[in-house]
Amino acid sequence: MIAGPLAISTMKLKELNMMIAPLGKTQKMPVLFLGHGSPMNAIEENEFVAGFRNIAKEIPKPNAILCISAHWETRGTLVTAMQHPPTIHDFGGFPQALFDVQYHAPGSPDLAKETQGLITKAKVELDDKWGLDHGAWSVIKHLYPNADIPVVQMSLDHYQTPQYHYELAAELKSLREKGVLIIGSGNMVHNLRMLAWGKMNENYGFDWALEANDAMKSFIQNGDHRSLINFRSQGKAFDLAIPTPEHYLPLLYTLGLQDKGEELSLFNDQAVAGSLTMTSVKIG
Repeated sequence: MIAGPLAISTMKLKELNMMIAPLGKTQKMPVLFLGHGSPMNAIEENEFVAGFRNIAKEIPKPNAILCISAHWETRGTLVTAMQHPPTIHDFGGFPQALFDVQYHAPGSPDLAKETQGLITKAKVELDDKWGLDHGAWSVIKHLYPNADIPVVQMSLDHYQTPQYHYELAAELKSLREKGVLIIGSGNMVHNLRMLAWGKMNENYGFDWALEANDAMKSFIQNGDHRSLINFRSQGKAFDLAIPTPEHYLPLLYTLGLQDKGEELSLFNDQAVAGSLTMTSVKIG
């Protein structure tokens, strides 16, 4: 029996639907901003590590992770596109045990290419030289210790404005409905020059750090993204809290992915060593 043209076309359509089904919509994934703090959080047991683990229990297991880390600044926007991203130990002066950590999560060239295709604000380049820096692996290893979720990093264009980063993030919203967990990793308050070294292991913040962090939380909870984008107009406490923007910008990526009226929650909401806050955000 020979199938007619209509039957053949129907068979091909069914095969095509089967092929694209894995790329179809999933339950909308949350978005995270993680205050990563000291690289030592990768190997220490503390309340912040527990917070990372607990948040992973609250969200669906992702198909892949796209991470925007404070520690990859570039000219232009790049996304890692290798199959096996190396673990980058981009720090110094820490115990050997920290340098011995390897996080062997696979990469995802497919996610890298899809990310590249979604962004219209910039020409996005595929990168095969970077890997996973500690802004990514030091926190993701607590969320997914088995390293069984593909991870792609996207860089921060050092030469662009906060508004640019916020708008670029919004172009990635469709990834949330394809099982991709998007993580911004930095710190809302991050001034290493003013650290209280004698209080490194204490929940302690200078007055200006607490003032800035409280104002940021108020803006976040009230949906006032404009004030957060215009952080350079918020006064001295903000200037001290954000002496350089790279640790703050990942927060704008997270907020740029928030849908109108979408719920959010805060966790790990503590200051440490005077001039750092670990405050983290979950949207959705």
